[in-house]
Amino acid sequence: MSGAEAAPPRGFASVRGALRGGLREALGAPALVLGAGYVGFGALAGDAGISPLLALVSTLLIFALPAQIAMVEMWQLGTALPALVLAVMMTSTRFLPMAATLLPQMRHPRWSGRHYTFAAHCIAMTGWAIAMRRGPEMAAEHRLPYFCAFTMGLWVACLAGTTAGFYLSGLFSELLTVGLVFLNPVYFILILLRETRSRVGVTALLCGAVLGPPVHLMIPEWSLIVGGTLAGLIAFGILEAGARRGG
Repeated sequence: MSGAEAAPPRGFASVRGALRGGLREALGAPALVLGAGYVGFGALAGDAGISPLLALVSTLLIFALPAQIAMVEMWQLGTALPALVLAVMMTSTRFLPMAATLLPQMRHPRWSGRHYTFAAHCIAMTGWAIAMRRGPEMAAEHRLPYFCAFTMGLWVACLAGTTAGFYLSGLFSELLTVGLVFLNPVYFILILLRETRSRVGVTALLCGAVLGPPVHLMIPEWSLIVGGTLAGLIAFGILEAGARRGG
């Protein structure tokens, strides 16, 4: 996002404008799709016998649908709490590289460590992808408030979806519940396809699409971490080999 300090064409006039803009852009298709996915999660939680408070707290604190689904499944199996917490943590490790790439681009003297800590907790796939694309279009001072407002809009939609799904769970068939949950990964793929502009990103996505299914069949518990790591390494190797041949 460097080099975007001076009068970006789609920037904001003030921090307040960035906050309004982020919230406005969230409360459209992103909020509708993610909210619908969390209706599915709420229904799963209700069917599993999880309390509405725990379901809402998980959305508030975890804010990652795959990790929350893993939580529900392990809850049903009677998994010990330490193992459940560890599984949720491992499922959410994908946010670490996202934080490492996004947060440095939000640096500005106006914001302190507590602001970046809050922003780190807000990181999820949709907000990260949109912020990576929109960031260069705005001044550095406005990137963090835009991102936080965008994510808070999604958070509210997901909390509302969790609540609605929990109390309507008895009306949903199993197929409908799974279909609602499956909206999120489909939407994430579409976002990544739209937002990825570099050869590195496209190559990594293609490698992940090829490796993901067989890795999941072999080691379903570790498929996300292992498949993602292998796909990234292979994509890096392919691009490095191409660069050397070109050089």
